[in-house]
Amino acid sequence: MNIKSLLLGSAAALAVVSGAQAADAIVAAEPEPVEYVRVCDAYGTGYFYIPGTETCLKINGYIRFQVNVGDNPGGDNDSDWDAVTRGQVQFTAKSDTEYGPLTGVIVMQFNADNATDQASKLDSAYLDIAGFRAGLFYSWWDDGLSGETDDIGSVVTLHNSIRYQYETDSFYAGISVDELEDGVYQGTVDPVTGDFVPNDGPNNVGVAVGIGGKAGVFSYQVTAGYDVDNEDGAVRAMGTVDIGPGTLGLAGVYSSGPNSYYSAAEWAVAAEYAIKATDKLKITPGVQYYGNYFGGGKEVSEDFDGLGDAWKVGLTVDYQIVDNFYAKASVQYLDPQDGEDSTSGYFRLQRAF
Repeated sequence: MNIKSLLLGSAAALAVVSGAQAADAIVAAEPEPVEYVRVCDAYGTGYFYIPGTETCLKINGYIRFQVNVGDNPGGDNDSDWDAVTRGQVQFTAKSDTEYGPLTGVIVMQFNADNATDQASKLDSAYLDIAGFRAGLFYSWWDDGLSGETDDIGSVVTLHNSIRYQYETDSFYAGISVDELEDGVYQGTVDPVTGDFVPNDGPNNVGVAVGIGGKAGVFSYQVTAGYDVDNEDGAVRAMGTVDIGPGTLGLAGVYSSGPNSYYSAAEWAVAAEYAIKATDKLKITPGVQYYGNYFGGGKEVSEDFDGLGDAWKVGLTVDYQIVDNFYAKASVQYLDPQDGEDSTSGYFRLQRAF
């Protein structure tokens, strides 16, 4: 067989093989349809459908940088400053049911005092349906006036609770049962050791009620709570009204004795005026007077045997630099009758998303 015959034979064989392969060619499958994220506008802006479900999800949060400054009476340093950073992210899931929207919320918070001193925590986690809420969430006692001067809330306002709240666009009323394991420890001093002996701790429970609403330029809130272990309670009233270029806020609180709902003083009154100087600038001076001031620590005596009366004055300035990015500065001066006066404050930058 000569070279020409060999080449022709090889070409013929390749043609046969190629024809057979062409007859059995593999056709690529059509790609599966992709389900793109769909916007869910049933619950407001920012929600989208979780692919493959009818559940709407919203992700938001903020990044905060803050420098705290001020006196630290009795401490190692009489004039401290400290920079801290926080990142917080919130997941909110909603879906329709025959009882109304079913809501689930998870809030994670990450705090860093420095590169090695960092902490993360579950800031909130609860479910909500038909006015009922159960889980870890902030009580009505966490609310306050818009500035930073008022001191009319609990030492700890985040509890494992179950709550029912009826609400409309302009009114709400509710009741909650709160676990108060992190609250105020009221007790006596051991006469032998001199140590504080608390009578409040694990398995303590409290009952709180809240009523509030709006009527034109006026808004109001009344909150009360009873601490079962400490056998004392507190009641607070707040109101705001738009006057001139700003909003006037007034608040008053009374406590029958140190308890987990209020322990800073036997009674207190607070006032502020939030001035809307420009579209981006708000200036809020405030003042508070304490009757029988104790200080609001977790360990307190059975009665308000503290630092006499006290007064506090402060100023808070908020400035929106651009959308979702603002600066805040606050300074407060506190003068107890039978204690050391102190000045404290902070500067904050925060970006929300």
